[in-house]
Amino acid sequence: MRSRISSRVEKFGLVGLGLLAGVLVSLHFSAIADKDTETTLPVEELHSFSEVFGRIKSDYVEPVEDKKLITGAINGMLSSLDPHSAYLNVEDFKELQVGTQGEFGGLGIEVGMEDGLVKVVSPIEDTPAFQAGIKTGDLIFKLDDTLVKGLTLNDAVKHMRGKPGSKITLTILRKNETKPLVFTLARAVIKVKSVKSKLVEPGYAFVRITQFQEHTGENLATALETLFKENQGELKGLILDLRNNPGGLLTAAVGVSAAFLPKDALVVYTEGRTADAKMRLVANSDDYLRGDGKIDYLKNLPASIKDVPMVVLVNGGSASASEIVSGALQDHKRAVIMGTQTFGKGSVQTILPLGGNTAIKLTTARYYTPGGRSIQAKGIVPDIAVEDPSTSAQDKAFHLREADLENHLSNDRQPEEKTDNSKPATPAKEAPSKLKEKEDETEKPEPVAFGDKNDYQLSQALNLLKGINILNKK
Repeated sequence: MRSRISSRVEKFGLVGLGLLAGVLVSLHFSAIADKDTETTLPVEELHSFSEVFGRIKSDYVEPVEDKKLITGAINGMLSSLDPHSAYLNVEDFKELQVGTQGEFGGLGIEVGMEDGLVKVVSPIEDTPAFQAGIKTGDLIFKLDDTLVKGLTLNDAVKHMRGKPGSKITLTILRKNETKPLVFTLARAVIKVKSVKSKLVEPGYAFVRITQFQEHTGENLATALETLFKENQGELKGLILDLRNNPGGLLTAAVGVSAAFLPKDALVVYTEGRTADAKMRLVANSDDYLRGDGKIDYLKNLPASIKDVPMVVLVNGGSASASEIVSGALQDHKRAVIMGTQTFGKGSVQTILPLGGNTAIKLTTARYYTPGGRSIQAKGIVPDIAVEDPSTSAQDKAFHLREADLENHLSNDRQPEEKTDNSKPATPAKEAPSKLKEKEDETEKPEPVAFGDKNDYQLSQALNLLKGINILNKK
């Protein structure tokens, strides 16, 4: 029989799934009926609310539907709490669950926002966008006849997704092109591959996890088994790349951690006001398998996977589930964490259904590393700081983190730092415009793809692993 904590894990849904633009979430699916609702209602405040509601209905310049007013009031209540509590209408609730399946109807591009336009971070191989020739760095300023300026990133993504086979026209600005480029693409079913692996050198493996999805743990196990076979059952070193991984399923994060940690080692624990918000998840199949009767996908991994020298690459885009994995491996001294400070998303959101396929997403807990560190608004500080030289000073200055979000939940274990060393201070005697002119005078290095031969952080991780092996032999 599965343990009580395991059944609670099944309700503990997504951790940290978000767009690359950054507002990331942790989700815990639950039912309102399970909660204690005996709360004294503030009669005076509710009377004020009804008065405002009545005035709007009677005096506003145009008639307003009751549903619109109530929905707006709910949105206002939740958004005033923290950046991750929100009301989910039917579309939002459905959209929330799409990414964890790793499959949807769309174009196949990872996107962010820049100057109010949608910026292509990366086209996914073998997708409509990739085949049409859309490139990293392209700026999308028009979707069909809709100007992107003024849209949120979420709205733009919704516009690009749709029924497979349906068409959409993108108007794009590209560096060194004098005229806008127009692409008409047919949407297709996009299957996002969350685990990618290869040998960077004989004996040294590279595994990249782009997102924690339903089958990420199984895919990781398959990749590791293949890598070991290619090296006659042994590896000299392993690099786990979690850069720009926005998170995903908590169970997948526990499974990935369990692949490298001793059985029953603590991976993460959560604390909140309710009993359901207090959990301890360990490296055990009870805590990472979803559903009864599933086979433990880690059981056939070579025993040496627990000891192979290991480096985990992280950056400011590594969030939530990525921070759980890197924090667990760091606290257990299982891996060296290398890169730059992570995003700092360390809170848990519970999904409370409201009926009509809508719900509210409410922050109910903080999660902590095995050593008791709160990641919230702090992130994971790497053991070895290594900057990506292709990242410009301007990019670093405007990189968004959890601590930059308005009304963010505080870190209850450590005081927040007043300054962020990753953001260069502006000299008092020079205006920002002058700084930009100086930066523009210097040619910026072209961004590189994670895992390619010009990946500086990867090369540094590889050098470290080689050094560890030399020391071990001595």
